[in-house]
Amino acid sequence: MQQIEFTALQKNPAVLIGKQWMLITAGTPESFNCMTASWGGLGFLWNRPVAFVFVRPNRHTAVFMEEQPSFTLSFMPEQYRSDLLFCGRNSGKDVDKMAATGLSPITTENGLVAMADADLVLECRKMAVATMQEADFVDFAEVSPQWYDPTNPLHKVYICEISATWVR
Repeated sequence: MQQIEFTALQKNPAVLIGKQWMLITAGTPESFNCMTASWGGLGFLWNRPVAFVFVRPNRHTAVFMEEQPSFTLSFMPEQYRSDLLFCGRNSGKDVDKMAATGLSPITTENGLVAMADADLVLECRKMAVATMQEADFVDFAEVSPQWYDPTNPLHKVYICEISATWVR
């Protein structure tokens, strides 16, 4: 992969995240987990390129995200759609996602785990983490029936500096 400046990225973030999806991978090369996500964004905050992602605290990947200061976002070609579905529907507590899919982890030059066949990898360093609260919503009743119930906790939002951008 080739490293580029984030500002040279020519891809539409709405398509990347909302349609193509991404794998959030956190942990170390020896112990990591990934999960599929389709909520988040890319942009600029505090004069830095940033990504923000949403992860429920009951997800296995959340444990790894809390333990490490950085993680990656891997955007895969369409041929990996079934692998993305698998990683979104199955917990790393119960199954070895790498063994069960066609995904191949790599370690970036900065020591983070990403996916070898990704078209785009963003290395992300946590800058702020907040747990969403019902009281923070303007109209929780409008959002909650579809996305939240007593067994499904509200997400944590991770705002991260994009420390490296890799493209194929």
